[in-house]
Amino acid sequence: MKTELLYGKTGLEVDLPERSFMIEPKNLPKLKDEKQAIKEALCNPIGMESLKASVQSTDIVSIVISDITRPTPNHILVPLLIEELNHVPLENFIIINGTGTHRDQTKEEFIEMLGPWVVENIRIINNNCHDKDTLVNLGESTFGCDVYLNKEYVESDFRIVTGFIEPHFFAGFSGGPKGIMPGIAGIETIMTFHNAKMIGDPLSTWGNMINNPLQDMTREINAMCKPDFMLNVTLNREKEITAVFAGELYEAHDRGCAFTKEHAMFQCEERFDVVIASNSGYPLDQNLYQAVKGMSAAHKIVKQGGAIIMASECSDGLPNHGNYSKIFEFAETPQELLDLINNPEFKMFDQWQVQKQAVIQTWADVYVYSKLTDEQVRGAMLKVSDNIEQTVEELKKKYGEDMSIAVLPLGPLTIPYVEE
Repeated sequence: MKTELLYGKTGLEVDLPERSFMIEPKNLPKLKDEKQAIKEALCNPIGMESLKASVQSTDIVSIVISDITRPTPNHILVPLLIEELNHVPLENFIIINGTGTHRDQTKEEFIEMLGPWVVENIRIINNNCHDKDTLVNLGESTFGCDVYLNKEYVESDFRIVTGFIEPHFFAGFSGGPKGIMPGIAGIETIMTFHNAKMIGDPLSTWGNMINNPLQDMTREINAMCKPDFMLNVTLNREKEITAVFAGELYEAHDRGCAFTKEHAMFQCEERFDVVIASNSGYPLDQNLYQAVKGMSAAHKIVKQGGAIIMASECSDGLPNHGNYSKIFEFAETPQELLDLINNPEFKMFDQWQVQKQAVIQTWADVYVYSKLTDEQVRGAMLKVSDNIEQTVEELKKKYGEDMSIAVLPLGPLTIPYVEE
C-alpha cells in the first residue's frame, strides 16, 4: 500500500503492508475565496464590533504573528489586516514575531512568512524573551511567577493576535491566547508555563481545554493585557484555509477549537504495535525539537513496548540553538532524564520538550527518519531509521508477521485516541 507522509516541502512516499490502518482528520476543502472570507470575518467578527470601527486612525497597532515553525498563512492575514485598517498610517503598525524561546527570524525568512511588501513597509521585531529591557512586568500570576510580556505590545493602543488553530500536545489546542503566552512572553514566565509539574499534568494533553493548567495560565496572562482582536484560521493538509475565526479572543478561539476538535479527533478501538507518523511537513518538521509533537500524537495509540517511526525532515537540525540537545548530555536513559527534570532544582529552558519526549520513550521505542546524522539521532536517545519500509520489516522480528500498524500521514494534525 503506497501512501504519502507530509515531510519537508515535498512529501515522502512509502510502501507499507496492506493491513496498515490510516488515520487522518477529515480533509476539508479550502474556502472558495479565502481573502473574501477573511474580509467578511473582519467586518463581522465574533463578540465585538467590526475591526475598522474598533481602531482609531491615531492608534499604534501591534500585530503579533507566530514564528516560522508554524504554517500560519500570515502572508495572507497580515496584508488584509493592514488593508482593512487603511485609515491608520503605515508607520503606526508594528509586527511582533512571537518566537517564545525559539530563534529570531532573518529578513529573508520574514519575506517568506509575510511577503516582500509587508517587510519593506512595516516595522517588524522579534520578541526577545531574555531581554528585560524589551519586556514589561505586569504583576504576578496565580501560577507563581512574575508576568513579563513584550513592551511594544503592552504599550500599543490596539493589539491584534493572529494564529492557526490545531491540536496541541500539552495546551489542548494552539492559536488564540498562545500567540501571546508564550509567544511574546519573558523567559521567567515561559519557564513556569512549561515547568515539569504543568507539562506532566494528565490534563495537559491533546484536545483538552477543561482544567488544563497550561490553557488556564495562558488565558489568565492574556487577560492581564488582552489582545483587542484575534484573527485565527484552520488549515487542511495542503495548508489551505478551511475556516476563519475572528473577534473577541476567548469566544472566537473557543469556536475555532470546537471546529477543529470535530474534524481532528479520531477514536481507535485498540492500540497498535507500530505507529508511523509525520510531523505535518514543513514548517513544523524543521527540527527534532518540533518532531516531539508527532511522537506525542503517535504515543496516544501505540502499545506499551511498541514502536513509533517518525518521519521528520529536520532541515534545521536538532536545532543548534536552545538547550534541547544539551539536556540529553545530563543523563544516559529517558528515565534518568525524567528524574532529572522532575527535580525542582533543575531548571533549563527547552526541558519541557525533552520531558515529553522522555515520557514517550519510557513507553515505546522511537525511530527517526530524517536528514539528521545518525550521531545526532542517537545523541537524542532515539533510534535511526534509514528506510521506513526496511524498519517496518525489521520490526516484524519483534512483533510478528501480523503486527498491527497505524499510520498518521498528517502527524499532529490528527488527535488519535483509545478509550481506556
